[in-house]
Amino acid sequence: FIQMLRGAKKRDVLQLLRRAPQETRPFLVEVAVATQSVDSLAALSDFLDFSKEPKSLLEKFLYAAAFSPRPSEELLHLVLDKLDGKQLAPEIWETGVVAVGSLVGKLCQQKLCGLQVVERGVETILRGLRGAEEEPEVVIYLLALGNAVLPETIPTLLEHAEDGPTAVTAAATAALQRFPAPHIRSKVKRAMRRIFHQNRKSYDKTCRLAAAEILLDNHPSPMDVINILLATSQMEAELATFLLLKVQNSL
Repeated sequence: FIQMLRGAKKRDVLQLLRRAPQETRPFLVEVAVATQSVDSLAALSDFLDFSKEPKSLLEKFLYAAAFSPRPSEELLHLVLDKLDGKQLAPEIWETGVVAVGSLVGKLCQQKLCGLQVVERGVETILRGLRGAEEEPEVVIYLLALGNAVLPETIPTLLEHAEDGPTAVTAAATAALQRFPAPHIRSKVKRAMRRIFHQNRKSYDKTCRLAAAEILLDNHPSPMDVINILLATSQMEAELATFLLLKVQNSL
């Protein structure tokens, strides 16, 4: 089916989507995303009305885009255009923002970070994060940054990891866990030590555990290992056992 659609013209794909029974449309949308031909994406652009279509169909489109293994710049362009300046249902907006992060990350893996549409995607996430006032909003934008895995966003993630409320700290530390070892440098490690040892304020155990994992998974120093082991004596049994096993595996 994908091979067939790759050779189809926009009008034919659009006609197929419009004439399909309601129950088969999600499948056809998923196939059209997987095809990623210019004509298929143009047909999807005309077909999908984010103000009218059922939420299930829009979510299917966004999930298909987010999980696309090698997305094209046209796909990111389509997602951004559909999200831009529209009043969307909360769940569609959330899925869309996270999908943008995923697409940005995968395009950058393909060495396409310099594309204008990728820069637009990054700016969309960062601008949204700067303007977010509610905690759930902040968390969604941090999840998107976690999907993007862009080194230049590490300072932003560190700021939210140390200073945010529990859900924000958890989302930011989870995002930092996705970065490869070369990007977990001294500044990141210092912040993770402060979170784990609660030097500035108290942190939820999930956040402390994520901070410890970042330290142990990225060339830990002997002192980090010793200090984490010493700290386990003051933790609840389950958390202490997990960290002891983590250290044992590292060794």
